[in-house]
Amino acid sequence: MAPIPSVATTPSLRPRVLVADDDAEMRRLVAESLRKDDYEVIEEVDGGRMLVRIAAMYAFGRTVSPFDIIVSDIRMPVCSGLDIVKGLREAHWTTPVILMTAFGDDETRARAERLGAMLLDKPFQMGALRVFVRTLLQERAQRGGGFVDGSSSGSTA
Repeated sequence: MAPIPSVATTPSLRPRVLVADDDAEMRRLVAESLRKDDYEVIEEVDGGRMLVRIAAMYAFGRTVSPFDIIVSDIRMPVCSGLDIVKGLREAHWTTPVILMTAFGDDETRARAERLGAMLLDKPFQMGALRVFVRTLLQERAQRGGGFVDGSSSGSTA
């Protein structure tokens, strides 16, 4: 797991993307694809580490450079992507989420939709993922003038 930045860290001007997938090759492909668009990409190897990363941001009073978007596999060890999105929504975080799965049945799709997450079925074209990320970030910026919760001040989602 990459180190958690300190509270004194200056927020990046580039959108920050958290990518979580227990499949190392898939995680690498997604991260490299998003880095092509000059996003700052932070990678996590499973749902547990993703949860720790997000909790650490919350514990710092939401002042550490937040994530502008989350891209996560659904089925991961420790904690599923859907469970993490559910927790974020219960905490009133509106961070856009793209969930990836090779097991996208109707119930999973409906649950993701209820949580306000986009669902991509594996395999998918990396170009499509890049378009979805760009679109979600643009919509978010248009709603409030910044990447994160309508703010350009660096408060977290």
